[in-house]
Amino acid sequence: MPVSFVCRTHSPLEPQQLFDLSRSVDAHVGSMARSKERAIAGVVTGLLEWGDQVTWRAWHFGVPIRMTSRITQMDAPSSFTDEQLSGPFRYFRHTHEFLPDGGGTLMIDRVAFAAPFGPLGRLAEKLFLGRYLRRLIEWRNAFLAGHGADA
Repeated sequence: MPVSFVCRTHSPLEPQQLFDLSRSVDAHVGSMARSKERAIAGVVTGLLEWGDQVTWRAWHFGVPIRMTSRITQMDAPSSFTDEQLSGPFRYFRHTHEFLPDGGGTLMIDRVAFAAPFGPLGRLAEKLFLGRYLRRLIEWRNAFLAGHGADA
């Protein structure tokens, strides 16, 4: 059974602006500067579209990680979903939703994931991995939500 969580972020940006920032490879790289994340294959710059793939390389827990994801659903400017094709998780799915909210946008991220390694992976999910991923999404969202002047 995958672990899941939901993050809600308010932004003064309009849904279309936040939708585009959220699927921007360049904005993602900026938001993940702490982990030195960068796109190394597939779409490596610009906006991701339905069906696009991107391979990310980053450093987490002092270890280099590669993850290839595909955009598996897109309903512009309301939502899109990316899912891991290969990488560190047994399962990873991230749905991004953008709802108009009083002159801005409520961005809702729904993340579901499962770690590999059976019982040991389930223990890691509960002890630290869930909190760590939630913090990454919150950090990314704060970066995007405040990015309006640069959009």
